[in-house]
Amino acid sequence: MKFITPPPFFRTTLSHDLAMTTHNFPGFSSPSASTEAPLEMLAACHGRVDKQCQTLLRLVPHLQAQGADDSARQAAQAVMRYFDTAAQDHHADEEQDLFPALLAITADSAIEAPRVRALTQALLADHQRIGGLWRELRQALVAVVEAQASELSIEQVNGFVSAYQRHIEQEEGELLPLAARLLSHADIGRIGAAMRQRRGIGAID
Repeated sequence: MKFITPPPFFRTTLSHDLAMTTHNFPGFSSPSASTEAPLEMLAACHGRVDKQCQTLLRLVPHLQAQGADDSARQAAQAVMRYFDTAAQDHHADEEQDLFPALLAITADSAIEAPRVRALTQALLADHQRIGGLWRELRQALVAVVEAQASELSIEQVNGFVSAYQRHIEQEEGELLPLAARLLSHADIGRIGAAMRQRRGIGAID
């Protein structure tokens, strides 16, 4: 599938930044991101979000040039599958496991508690806002998949992508470094176990 490449929207150094930082996260045990290293896995998910967002950005000019051909429909279906499944798990990992763990650890700290509370509330609001943007964009992608539409709104796509970009930058700049500093290996283990259960992965011996 040959897309017309639009101007870059995401930071081009994202993958490099992840490689430089995630090896310092507690629970890191191998170069591959997995639930054995949950903070690394959360960071690696940002790279996959970036990939899907880049596909969306390339899909806009492809539809303008080629219409809803087989390649466009397959790309739209793949993007939908990712944001309907893996991205939802990623948000649940944070909302149900990481955020509560950080809030519990810092509950008695006059310094850390307000910061963690404000950060997690802001990120949760982001999840809700991104979820609303995704539901609207998904309708347009369904129309492409079903060959009922041959275009996507660049404004709609850019709105979704830019919202995710800002969210990821805050998580990489604040949330994950904070978690790496505050969470114990036991905390990391509990988060990893919850992530495995969410994905139907068996316990690690």
